[in-house]
Order: sequence, then C-alpha cells, then structure tokens
Amino acid sequence: MKKQNKGTLYIVGTPIGNLRDITIRALDTLKEVDVILAEDTRQTLKLLNHYEISKKLISYHKFNETNRINQIVEMLEEGKDLALVSDAGMPILSDPGQPLVMELIKQKISIEVVPGPTALTSAIVYSNIPTETFVFEGFLEVGSKKRKERLEKIKLEKRTMIFYEAPHKLKATLKDLEKVVGDRKVCLVREITKIYEEKKYTTVKKLLEEVEEKGIKGEIVFILEGNNEIVNIVNGSNKTNKEEVNDYIKQGFSKNDAIKKVARERGLSKNEVYMECINNDK
Repeated sequence: MKKQNKGTLYIVGTPIGNLRDITIRALDTLKEVDVILAEDTRQTLKLLNHYEISKKLISYHKFNETNRINQIVEMLEEGKDLALVSDAGMPILSDPGQPLVMELIKQKISIEVVPGPTALTSAIVYSNIPTETFVFEGFLEVGSKKRKERLEKIKLEKRTMIFYEAPHKLKATLKDLEKVVGDRKVCLVREITKIYEEKKYTTVKKLLEEVEEKGIKGEIVFILEGNNEIVNIVNGSNKTNKEEVNDYIKQGFSKNDAIKKVARERGLSKNEVYMECINNDK
C-alpha cells in the first residue's frame, strides 16, 4: 500500500455469504488501512473477527452518507487510508458510496477498487437466460404505482434484466411484473453462497403461484428474460413482426412477400423478420 501526502480510499469487495470468498488483497487492505467505513459495523465486525483483524470502524450507511463526507475527506486530507465496505459484495452497487466517490474525484483524492464478489454476476451465471448483454436494474420501487411506471419503461428492454428484491416485497413485485411485462422466463437465486442457496428456473406466473403458496425467505436476486418480440412502436401498432406477417398472409400475400413487406415497413432486414417468425414457431 503506497503512502502519499493524502490518504487513499479503498473500495473493498467482501463476501456475499461464505466468509471464505474474500481475496488475499482484500484482507491485506483491511489490515493495513487506518479506518474502515462500514454499512453496518456489526456485520463487518463478524468478518473482521473471523480473520482476527482489529480496526477502527465508522458507520457509513444510506442515512448518514452525505453528512459523513466532510469527516471522511478530512481524514483523507490528513493522510489516513480508509476502506469502504458494504454488508456484502461490492460497495456502491445498490449500496452507499456514490456521493462520496463523486466528491473524492472532484477533490482529486486517490481511490482504488479492491475487487470482490457480487450477487448479480453470480446469479446471472446460474440463470440459463442469455448473458451476452444484460442490464442491472437493482431494487424496484416499493409502491405499486411507481413500480408499475418503471416496469412500463423497461418492458420493451431486449436485454436480460437483473433485479434485487426483498422477500417481503417479492409477491407484489411479481404481480406487477405479470400485469405489465407478461409471463416470461425468470430465474430466482436466493442465499447465494450460503448454506440454503437455492435456484428456481421458472416463469413469472409459476413463481408467483409458488410464492403465494409457500412464501420465501433470504437474500434474493432474480433474472428476467428480455423482450424478444419486436413491436412497431413508430406506427402505433402493438403487433409483433410475426403477427404482422400473419395478417398479410391472411390478406393473400405469400409468406416471403409478407416478410419483405413487414421488413420494409418497419425498417428492418428481411432476415431479422424471418428469424423472429422461425424462432417463435418453435
């Protein structure tokens, strides 16, 4: 760890469940810094005690993160090295820290990331849903009205979507998902790396039925299949390419001519429309 006039903030990834999922560099960093900024000092203390690390802890969570910034900057200006950790995984991802990082960049104070596990990457590897491109949506809103508004904005998203959710909110979230985005493939992973880790490969509707019947506990990540139906929003039609092709076939067009016509009208390649028709026939 290099010393300089000003200190450095180390953003340290910590285990998401299994305490052995921590890097040597992360342990070395936690041993060498002057102070650790912890989302929940009680949670971080469990990790430190496990590895016999004794260090000063300062609470840094969503309710005080803005008010703490001046104090943190002052310590760094004095040359102290600090580590920022969340309760689990990488800080800042749906956790406190973004305002602090923005301020330190503004003040040209050194920041280093010490990589560690994240629930979202582990979950998508499990998911059996396309991973070539995906988008992390974090937590959905608590209120149904705002949650539905957000789902309306993302229901046409083609990429695989990853969400975090609290167990007590999951049933309401699934109900809104079924209403707004429809019944799609979903993978739910809970308690990742912990003793009761579980994966469910199902659909929104079936998962909702199971949660209503049995309930659910634990830390939850769910992966939602992207929208694979191309909709003609420009012309105000809610029909998919395949539906438009079938309409033209009913009017007497050959399948090939119908595909050409839809592709031309929607500014798509003929092959793109053809492949959607073929894939949806499976």
